[in-house]
Amino acid sequence: MDTFVKDMMKKQIVSIDASLTVREAAKMMEDTGVSCLVITKKNVPVGILTERDFVTRITSLDKSSSTPVQNVMSLPLITVSPNDTARKLAELMKEKKIHKMPVIEENRLVGIVTATDLIRKCIIDSDLDMRQICNSFAQMAF
Repeated sequence: MDTFVKDMMKKQIVSIDASLTVREAAKMMEDTGVSCLVITKKNVPVGILTERDFVTRITSLDKSSSTPVQNVMSLPLITVSPNDTARKLAELMKEKKIHKMPVIEENRLVGIVTATDLIRKCIIDSDLDMRQICNSFAQMAF
């Protein structure tokens, strides 16, 4: 039986407008305890800002804390649908070398799923299909 993104995604998504600053994004991530923010323009998801981006796109390039997040967010925004399978999710994460994936339905942000969520589902779900997905996914270099 297929496992779907909707079976493992988190519905509590933290987003921030693209015009806000790196400092505001860092504060929001700290306050909410999340490791990424979905970046929006007029409430439409356009990018993502992760803890890794703080290292690779902000700190290492000596960007100011007043830099708008739209200047340092990861693009293009790679997304999945709630009805996509866990296999498709794992393959996309592996292919694109990403660990956090916004879930979009009808151009609306409805959730987020992480590599940790996928691994947790693999551990809990013992069917053969999920074990095969996990074995394939485990080959991805974190």
